[in-house]
Amino acid sequence: MNINELITTVNDAVWGYVLIFALVGCGLWFTIKTRFVQFRMVGEMLRLLTDSAVDTVEEQVQEQKAGVNSKHISSFQAFAVSVATRVGTGNLAGVASAIAIGGPGAVFWMWIIALMGSATAFVESTLAQLFKKKHKDSFIGGPAYYIQQGLHKRWLAITFAVLITCQFGLSNNSIQANTICGAMQEAFGWSPVWVGGVLAALGLYIVFGGIQRIAQVSAVLVPVMAIGYIILAIVIIVMNIGLIPHVFKLIVLDAFGIEQIAGGGIGATIMNGVKRGLFSNEAGEGSAPNVAATASVTHPVKQGLIQALGVFTDTLLVCSCTAFIILISGLFNVPELNASP
Repeated sequence: MNINELITTVNDAVWGYVLIFALVGCGLWFTIKTRFVQFRMVGEMLRLLTDSAVDTVEEQVQEQKAGVNSKHISSFQAFAVSVATRVGTGNLAGVASAIAIGGPGAVFWMWIIALMGSATAFVESTLAQLFKKKHKDSFIGGPAYYIQQGLHKRWLAITFAVLITCQFGLSNNSIQANTICGAMQEAFGWSPVWVGGVLAALGLYIVFGGIQRIAQVSAVLVPVMAIGYIILAIVIIVMNIGLIPHVFKLIVLDAFGIEQIAGGGIGATIMNGVKRGLFSNEAGEGSAPNVAATASVTHPVKQGLIQALGVFTDTLLVCSCTAFIILISGLFNVPELNASP
């Protein structure tokens, strides 16, 4: 077995079984232990989204005396940054490939994994707030911090920090950039080299501005991006409103269809829906808690609820928009739609 075959075998085992069952299991466990917090507290999630970064009077006085200029980000900004990390190719090419490989029923299982994953997002982001630390300009924290301070396992915290840095630097960013460059080349004939260069330059400018600049840019771009895409989907749905009952019927029947069960295809439908759901909303991946820790809130649970709402926004809204557009078009069985790993 050569190195490529070894990597493929390990990847299939981890991504196809270990990771999925671990994340789904955690989602179920957290859902039960929190008494279905993602359903009970939806109203509070929406209310908290309007909260701003607020320090207590005592903290403000102490910081003024110490000459500290804190630059905390608000709950909405933290929400916007986390949504920016979640919403991307997973919501577009990822949904398309899930439907192309697993059929329309994969969308149903994406919804299910989002409902469970929101409980995971709530727990991991609440923990990030509990164990965050004050930095010179903002708060810092995330899984590496609560692994070290909560579990007292420094080696595991270091391992996580190294792995997620490599994963985002070499995997997530390359997938996003590759899909954008490919789409621009296909649609407009633009050179991937130039598109990639522009993306890299913009990314460097934003990232090296610190969490404040990332939050400011995300707070503007994310609402425009999400709302604009949702409006586009609504227009398409309204123009084809007569097909919507058929779309829902297609999703549900394909998710539990007798033909799929008899042919053994239901396993592929479920697995592709779960995989793409996890890839899209990142619940349990450990990325969003790093952003959640930077928010200034009066109680850790508040940011946990807001991040749970982020999972709903990502999958139940944006991914559903993509799914409806594809299924309305009738092109869901075209193999070329598989454009995301």
